[in-house]
Formats: sequence, C-alpha cells, structure tokens
Amino acid sequence: MHSGKALVSLFLACFMPPLLAAQSSSIPEWCRALPRPEYKTLPRVLESDPWFEVYRVAPGVFAIYEPHQAEEVISYLIVGHKQAVLFDTGMGIANIHKMTTQLTSRPVVVVNSHTHDDHVGGNWQFTFVYGMDTEFTRTNARGSREDAQAEITPDQICGNLPKGFDARTYATKPWKISRTIGDGFKINLGGRTLEILSVPGHTPDAIALLDRENGLLFTGDTYYPAPIWLFRPETDLDAYEASVKKLAALAPELKLVLGAHNIPVANPGVLTELVAAIQAVRAGKVLPGKSDGGKTLYSTDGITFLLKAEAAGVH
Repeated sequence: MHSGKALVSLFLACFMPPLLAAQSSSIPEWCRALPRPEYKTLPRVLESDPWFEVYRVAPGVFAIYEPHQAEEVISYLIVGHKQAVLFDTGMGIANIHKMTTQLTSRPVVVVNSHTHDDHVGGNWQFTFVYGMDTEFTRTNARGSREDAQAEITPDQICGNLPKGFDARTYATKPWKISRTIGDGFKINLGGRTLEILSVPGHTPDAIALLDRENGLLFTGDTYYPAPIWLFRPETDLDAYEASVKKLAALAPELKLVLGAHNIPVANPGVLTELVAAIQAVRAGKVLPGKSDGGKTLYSTDGITFLLKAEAAGVH
C-alpha cells in the first residue's frame, strides 16, 4: 500500500519528475514517464482492455498491471492444469475477476501477498480466498474506505477511470477468508505446485510465493524495483531483514523474481543485493536522502527504502 500524496511526491521527487510540481496540464508527471521501457520485451495479451495491461511473463504466468494508477500495482495469474492462483487482486477499480475468466477457464484461488488495500481490491469477487492466520489479515478483510479514496485523487490517476466506475462510493470491499494458510503450505495447481513462504516485515501477513520447479519467486512488496515502503506502524524491520535473508537463500535455484509494483521481472541476484542494502542502512552506513512528512529515503547500490525518519534499528 502506497497511499499519501506527500509520500508519493517524495518518491517521485527522487525517481521521476515531481508529482506535485506546477504542470501545464492535468496529467501527473509520473504518468508522463510511462510506458516503462522494460515492458517492450514482454508479450502483451488482451490488448483491448482499457484499465489493465496483461503480459505473459513465463509459461502459464500472466502479470496483470494497472498503469493508470500511481501504485502501478501488479497482480499475477498462475495457471496449472486443474486450477489457477491469482496472487493479489489489485486496486478494485476495474473488474479483475472478468479479466481472469478471459485468461483461463480453470477455477481461481486468490492468495494475497499481504492485505494492504492496493492488493486486495478485487478479493470480494472470488469465492476462494486463502489468508494468513493474523489479526492484521482479519482486520483488513473487513474492508475500508479512507485508504481507497486516497488512491483516486487526481494526482493518482493517469488517463480515464473505467466506464461505470463511481468514485464517490469507491472503497475496499469486505471479503471472506475461505481457508487459513501458513508458512510451507502448498497449493497443487495440477502440473505446478506453489509454496507459501511467510516473510513478515512489510506487514505481519506478508508472504512470497515459490514455484520451485519453474524457478519463479513472487515477492509481493518485500521486493519490487522502486522505493520499498517500510515506515507504517505494522512494519517490523527485524522481521523484514530476516525475511529477505530467507528469500536470498533461494536465489541460486531461481530464474525470475516477480515483484508487485512497477516492473514484473527481475534477476534473482537482486535478492542478495536487497539483504546487503537493508543491513547497510540499519548499520548506519547509508546516508539519508530526501525527507518529507517524517519519512526518509535511503538508497544504496540500486536499492531504495522509505523508512521513518528515526526508524528503530537504523543507527
């Protein structure tokens, strides 16, 4: 979840033209930087959809990207012979259930990388939603309006909202957890098995999804190629460092790392870099960058974190 105008502005000030700078038109500057060049190498499918962009990133794996909203969130449909998993359901601004029915005829189980609003917006549309056994998960399953409304202010939207979308009533709708899961839980899709890896830190219920046979690791918000947000009350830096070490140990057997924002594919070597970066930041070896609203950017060797200005564990 990346809501908050001041924080988005800080993020873009360092990595894109400033979102809130004076503009000659109503188009946000972050929007002007799109499309990201990395997508040129990925085969696109279902090109007619006005909100989602869908890319085939590996055999049987589709990245469902929402480039028209500042989160640039990415959900993943992973298809087996018997069923499919939808890893996150995005903003809930457009109908992701309809999108999945166009990509597969197999039954779909939802698994969330964590339960911030930008990853669970379409959960309510699905019968089968697996959830971690945490109070954080159960609380977020009740839905919310405030966080959702912050996602659709004019500076957060690139282009038009979907036809029929009602901004006044937009909210993260409640959903039901149909089955509780935990670390090591496996989902057999038929010819493909996905393993749940508990990776708390960003949130208490954060997970990664491992397709061991195919060398794919879906990291959610534990890693993505943009400033990684580690400042909210539910963030635990000790747990985060332990989690990224856990993921980095898998790097030798991986082919792709697939994060939940901006760009869907990364080299597995980035996981080792991630460990080194968070350790360096916490050891006080990285000078703080721009600060705004009590949050500070720390960047080293291509990895950036957004932390509380006086984060515990940063010396």
